Amino acid sequence: MPGVDVRFEKLTKHYGSLKALEKFTHHFDGGEVHALIGKNGSGKSTFVRMLSGATKPTAGTISLNGAPVNLDTPKAALSAGVVTVYQELSLVPGLSVAENIFLGRLPRRCAGGLIDWARLRQRAAGLLNDMGAGDIDPLQKVESLSVGKQQIVEIVKASSLDPKVLVLDEPTSALASSEVSQLFELIRTLRARGVTIIYISHRLAELPQIADTVTALRDGVFAGSLPIEQATPKDILDMMFGDLPPLNRPARRLTGPVVLEARRVAAAPWFDDVSFALRKGEVLGIAGMLGAGRTELLHGLFGAREFDRGAVLLGGKDITHCSLLERKKLGLAYASEDRKQAGLSIDHSIHTNLVTASCRTIARHGFIWPRLERPFVNRQIADLHIKVSDPALPVSSLSGGNQQKVVVGNWLNTNPQVLLLDEPGRGVDVQAKRQIYQIIWEQAHKGLSAIVVSTELEDLAECCDRVIVLHNGRITAEFSDARIDPKDLYAATMPSVTTPNLREAV
Repeated sequence: MPGVDVRFEKLTKHYGSLKALEKFTHHFDGGEVHALIGKNGSGKSTFVRMLSGATKPTAGTISLNGAPVNLDTPKAALSAGVVTVYQELSLVPGLSVAENIFLGRLPRRCAGGLIDWARLRQRAAGLLNDMGAGDIDPLQKVESLSVGKQQIVEIVKASSLDPKVLVLDEPTSALASSEVSQLFELIRTLRARGVTIIYISHRLAELPQIADTVTALRDGVFAGSLPIEQATPKDILDMMFGDLPPLNRPARRLTGPVVLEARRVAAAPWFDDVSFALRKGEVLGIAGMLGAGRTELLHGLFGAREFDRGAVLLGGKDITHCSLLERKKLGLAYASEDRKQAGLSIDHSIHTNLVTASCRTIARHGFIWPRLERPFVNRQIADLHIKVSDPALPVSSLSGGNQQKVVVGNWLNTNPQVLLLDEPGRGVDVQAKRQIYQIIWEQAHKGLSAIVVSTELEDLAECCDRVIVLHNGRITAEFSDARIDPKDLYAATMPSVTTPNLREAV
């Protein structure tokens, strides 16, 4: 089935003097998966908003099969067959899968009549089966599904709109590797049906598995495009970054004692024989591809899972067989990658969320006293610059960046020796992310050691004293101080740059 060609001619978007996208000219062939990549601030989000009708271009045209289209509203984009699935899912948690798929288009028994629930269930089940997602119950509430299954539902919902062009914005950013495989099968099904797919991702190692071409934006300007068969890792990094100036961040000589040590730890199937030492006041980054075991390593260090073998020492004491609670008392803290599911009590107050981890320490005679907790709450709000009008408000009332600051502040109130941070910049804007990494840096200067896991390798290069790379279950590279460069990190996490092309490497 032939797909729809998508062409952009001098597409431009300015916000005052800021040039978010400048004269972007390119075309995407119909019925293929086109990866669009770029570092933060490259113009990807602006591009998505214009293609979805959420933002009007300052200048330029968009054409489908050679015919110019005016995508000035989301409704106009849908009418033209352009459907967008954003990184932040738009599902209603309390409704069923079937209701979410056909939300706003629920079948009726007659015009203006009651909802035909049997027909709704039948149509949803048929669509799920047709898309290879028959394991999802159409009557199940969305809130009970994993993030990966919710992403599948979101794309099935998009397919029910009969798209000609499907835009996927970071569809795998919150998924486990097993969920990614099912998502890719769904995308291949849509491609086989002639849907043109524009796939935005920062996970470069995924591209050979799913993309036909790779196109890069850099600082709002088209930086190049290649068929995936011809793309080497070096080509991709050069398109994304160009010639990077050297970092001016001063190197720190860390001579303090070792506070945390991992000795030949292993956890099948993720990693084996991993060893490292973390010094007082050091910020250590952990980089690696999807499935490299970065999160599992943090879980093992914190005590949320057992290592198959190896030892963990905290302050010279062997804590390998200590419980999670014991490790917390000894000075370990962990901020989860999913703040809404594992980092916050989203319906409770900001006050409560800032003292949850430390409430046993603050409590007197086993009783919780808000009066005693208040200084701890106020200190973190002030120190972390959390924008809040009243700590009694639910934490859900805060922006994503301020919610992430609450997660960090909650653990800082335990006065930890080591803070483990899993994707601390996920789901927050650029300014908030900068503030969070500045907080980590300031705490390090006060003597707090930190381990940071992030898929945003530019962030690791900016805030870490040292970065280790997990690849094929082992530590394969280490970068420190002024030698930490984003391009080097990307190259170390990907197949060898000497490989003929990226698809063969993977």
